[in-house]
Amino acid sequence: MESDSKANILLVDDHPENLLVLEALLEKLGQNLVKANSGEEALRCLLNQDFAVILLDVQMPEMDGFETAALIRQRERSRNTPIIFLTAFSTNDAFVFKGYGVGAVDYLLKPIDPVILTSKVSVFVDLYQRTAEVKRQAAQLAAINSELRQSEERFRSLGACSPVGIFLLNMAGQCTYTNPRCQVICGFTLTESLGEGWIQFLHPDDRDRAISDWKGVIFDQQEFSTEYRFQNADGEVRWTYVRSAPMFSNDHELIGHVGTIEDITARKEAEAMRERLIREQAARQQAETINQMKDEFLAIVSHELRTPLNAILGWSKVLLTNRVDETTKARALETIERNARSQAKLIEDILDVSRIIRGKLRLSLQAIDLTELIEGVLETTRPLASSKEIQLQVDLSPNVPTICGDPERLQQVIWNLLSNAIKFTPSGGNVEICLRQVTSASSDGTWGTEDHTREGITERDDHAAPMLMLQTLPTDKLPIALMAHPSEYAQIQVRDTGVGIPADFLPHVFEHFRQADSTTTRSHGGLGLGLAIVRHLVELHHGMIVAESEGEGKGATFTVNLPLTKSAIEASMPSRV
Repeated sequence: MESDSKANILLVDDHPENLLVLEALLEKLGQNLVKANSGEEALRCLLNQDFAVILLDVQMPEMDGFETAALIRQRERSRNTPIIFLTAFSTNDAFVFKGYGVGAVDYLLKPIDPVILTSKVSVFVDLYQRTAEVKRQAAQLAAINSELRQSEERFRSLGACSPVGIFLLNMAGQCTYTNPRCQVICGFTLTESLGEGWIQFLHPDDRDRAISDWKGVIFDQQEFSTEYRFQNADGEVRWTYVRSAPMFSNDHELIGHVGTIEDITARKEAEAMRERLIREQAARQQAETINQMKDEFLAIVSHELRTPLNAILGWSKVLLTNRVDETTKARALETIERNARSQAKLIEDILDVSRIIRGKLRLSLQAIDLTELIEGVLETTRPLASSKEIQLQVDLSPNVPTICGDPERLQQVIWNLLSNAIKFTPSGGNVEICLRQVTSASSDGTWGTEDHTREGITERDDHAAPMLMLQTLPTDKLPIALMAHPSEYAQIQVRDTGVGIPADFLPHVFEHFRQADSTTTRSHGGLGLGLAIVRHLVELHHGMIVAESEGEGKGATFTVNLPLTKSAIEASMPSRV
């Protein structure tokens, strides 16, 4: 049997005893010995096996050794198999030459020297085994080369036909390969993309970020993904989604990165269009809301202006009849005056809003004693509170310094807040107004209260309820007169136990034309402009206003903080804001 570790040696002789001798002499070589008793049998052995060497007897009946050798040499498979002739008869030169002529490599005479025979046979066995090893290695190398060619072809096909761009970067961050799809997406050629050439095709706004990204990524062993814009020579910009992963050698050493690039321009354009549509839809909805608010405001204006006008016209017609007594006449004149004043107040609010929108609202600044100002407003609001049996509580600190402001406008602020508190507080409720000095707002939106009647002890009044806070202007925008004590404020606070402010309406309480109940049949009159005007007037004084409410039916608190001045004289000159 053929063995992978042993070479086949063919022994051919028509005498069995000679075969036994040869077998005994060559057995120590440890190879596979095959015996044949004739030339025909030797040829049959050559059909199925390859041999390292053939020991062939010359004198054999029917087919001698020369004829057998000639047939062996005619076959492609055994053409180069070494043949050693063995003979015990003819030794003349012609006979020997004939043996070499049919392809013999040697000619040994019997009796055969064991050492010579073993030595010659071992040489051919070794040559055969080396040749077999070379063939095996050659076949293995051919298989490896074939596999490499197939792998290269697969890689080439993968790169050429891939629907996404593919690139390779070495450890220096230089590009070593880009496939055709990557070149199409990024707008460069293979040559232009190699090395650091690909960087020049990045959008200028993304270039520095990309360089910074890859400086950090190139030594990282994690996957990376981001979005870049590439710009080709024609200025066409494409959005791309870039992903990369580390590449490792067989020794698990990082040797670079492989990445993919997808063209997401269409997706980006769709997202931009969707965002634009959302913005347009929001703007359209906002415009519709504003138009609706304006329509509602116009309806309210019509209603509010018509109500006092109807009273004026009605009592005017009564007076024109000249058939009224003095009591009725006095009542008519009082009603006409009251309604005329109400109508004038409505018109003045509308004009104030118009001045605010056009930036024409003026302030006449001077030193103001807020205690006197608030007491003046209280004189006009007490009758309204008394008519509703509302208890008006007043807590005015006597030590609050003067401020710089417009007395008429600040009086308008206080009057609006007090009249609103009384208007929205049911009969038997409470309205409180406080004046005190506070320190500047802290980072959490709370204020510290300084009570001068308690030996300078500083207290804090933290607000836990929801509130809307309007920021003051930057300090460098303030007039010189208002910058004397930028960290100290006069605080005016109006609290009531009225209907409160719904949580969803609280952020909009200072907006123009906004009312929690905007119907013309609502229980409380007014145009919904008062708080918007108050906010603007407070801001013109570089102050801050805060609205707080714990919900419907739980009352509301409005807090105004106005910056204090070092002295009223520094702010005596009128100023246009």
